[in-house]
Amino acid sequence: MSAESSNKTGLDALEKRLSEDLSLLELPAKSWVPARQYNGAPVRDVVVIGGGMCGLAATAKLILSGIDNVVAYDAAPSGLEGPWVTFARMETLRSPKTLHGPALGLPQLTFRAWFTAQWGDEAWASLDKIPKNQWMDYLIWYRQVLALPVRNNVRMTGISAAGDLIALDLDGAESGRVYTRHLVLATGRSGLGGFAVPESLQGVDRSLWSHSADDIDFTALRGKRLAVIGAGASSMDNAAAALESGAGSVDLLIRRKEMPRINKMTGIGSQGVVHGMHLLPDAWKWKFVDYTNTTQTPPPRSSTLRVSRHANARFLLDCGIKTVNEEAGELLIDTTQGPLRYDFLIAATGFTNDFNGRPEFAAIAPHIRTWADGRYTPEMGAPRPGMLASPDLGPGFEFRERISGSCPMLAKIHCFNDAAMLTHGKVSGDIPAVSAGADRLVRGIASALFADDVDTHFASLVAYDIPELLGDEWTDSTPQLQKDNAL
Repeated sequence: MSAESSNKTGLDALEKRLSEDLSLLELPAKSWVPARQYNGAPVRDVVVIGGGMCGLAATAKLILSGIDNVVAYDAAPSGLEGPWVTFARMETLRSPKTLHGPALGLPQLTFRAWFTAQWGDEAWASLDKIPKNQWMDYLIWYRQVLALPVRNNVRMTGISAAGDLIALDLDGAESGRVYTRHLVLATGRSGLGGFAVPESLQGVDRSLWSHSADDIDFTALRGKRLAVIGAGASSMDNAAAALESGAGSVDLLIRRKEMPRINKMTGIGSQGVVHGMHLLPDAWKWKFVDYTNTTQTPPPRSSTLRVSRHANARFLLDCGIKTVNEEAGELLIDTTQGPLRYDFLIAATGFTNDFNGRPEFAAIAPHIRTWADGRYTPEMGAPRPGMLASPDLGPGFEFRERISGSCPMLAKIHCFNDAAMLTHGKVSGDIPAVSAGADRLVRGIASALFADDVDTHFASLVAYDIPELLGDEWTDSTPQLQKDNAL
């Protein structure tokens, strides 16, 4: 559905109903956090890094909860936040269209309400999966209708302590230093790290390969022999994009002997999983995540068919990569199926939580406690490196110190991104449970802000002196009682 063919009148009516609902619920709640300054500069209650889906949900929930001295920063231009219209190369979302996503319990804020207001119930009934560009259009509307304070083209370059506050260095459309009481890292799939790159590609000329999340010029691959590593969704999407742009051939190099076919977590999806996973004993958390990682999530059927319909695509199973070498401007890849030659390679190998390579996290990275720092024990199962690197988070997604007292500000920095999954479950990266994740995050921040200002709140309690009774609502009958008793 195009924006040109949408029903503006229907959308206006939806926005009116949303406004009425918010009014009935007395949302946003009244502002309640005392203002602060630091050396004459204003202090934010919360700064959110990231204006994608999770950043928007977190910012909206904060404001609706009466924590309104907040701002979100995103390095991308407006409308390009997150993966949806950048490195997400699928045609539609995997998630069912009926999921509530970031609606925060407000029916008029759902994708379905937004869609049907413009194109009607019949169009909704005929819609299969949500086109990814349309999901981005919905998120843009979500930001606009809630008037969320997102600042684009601003990159955080450093974090440091300033007394009991957090100082952030910014560059871009806004530059300089800002201060905040709490910091939310809504940094998406890359979490705290960056691209996961196989060791075999280390040192290989970058002109000959890309990561699946890179900005890839697929037209430049026209007529080329292309290899794509992996059998996941991003592997299929990138292979399809290359084939549709005229690649000469595309081979998917798949280490497994069989394609993964069953999405295990979908089979047990429930509110029990959403709200119960983070309260399980650590051994059970490890068991769930380890099992789903081992069985692997299959690519969507539509994405796989999008590749296989091309005669010049091959699925090479049991094809593990041993080495990758450059030879006369080509890639010579030694695999378990023998040597193969390509002009270009795309590594659809995901992301890593190794935040030590990110300069903006340099001040906090050495102090962040991970599951490798004692939370994992051998009785839980195999010591998976990617899982061991997961941050060991508190109940409000806050970081914990590796050594007590080494970096106190970590308790006010919240990891609301994909890296939180082992501790909190899938509530801070995917569409299905992002509202529950935002609620859990904001409950943690709100309770911390209230506790920090408890003296001020108690003083306000004592100082409050607006009477509800004026003194003329009753007559004291005690004198008459005493007179009657004396008789």
